[in-house]
Amino acid sequence: IHEGTHGIQGLDLLGRKVVMQQGAGLESLAARMTATIARAERSGILGEHAQALASALARLRSATGAAWAGGEPAAALANATPYLQAFGHVVLAWVWLDAALAAERRLAEGAAADAQRGRLQACRYFFRYELPRIDAWLGVVATRDDTCRTMDADWF
Repeated sequence: IHEGTHGIQGLDLLGRKVVMQQGAGLESLAARMTATIARAERSGILGEHAQALASALARLRSATGAAWAGGEPAAALANATPYLQAFGHVVLAWVWLDAALAAERRLAEGAAADAQRGRLQACRYFFRYELPRIDAWLGVVATRDDTCRTMDADWF
């Protein structure tokens, strides 16, 4: 069930959601992410993560355009599942960055230090261990790799 549903969600995201209304939904999301990035850039300890998210968002937008550059839906959607995985990781990086900004603010206000430092460390983990995975996923999307699309069921 997961793989089928995951695949359908990827097809819907790349095939419909991010391109509807000339990409207005994706641009709206990108604007919200960019606002968070701008706030985090002013933070001494979160600036590196802000730059990483900005770069990841740029790669996501570029891969989205590259996937559709040929205008052929079968080629664009052949790697919809890795696109969904990368998209999800970029969104989660944004959520972690926002949570880290809140933790940093709460620390400054004198909130429980261990809990806030734990949130900051979880953010750091995500940016170091999870976010870099998007490069592999977006690589096949951006090049419209046809490995999966050209597989023949009779070969199994």
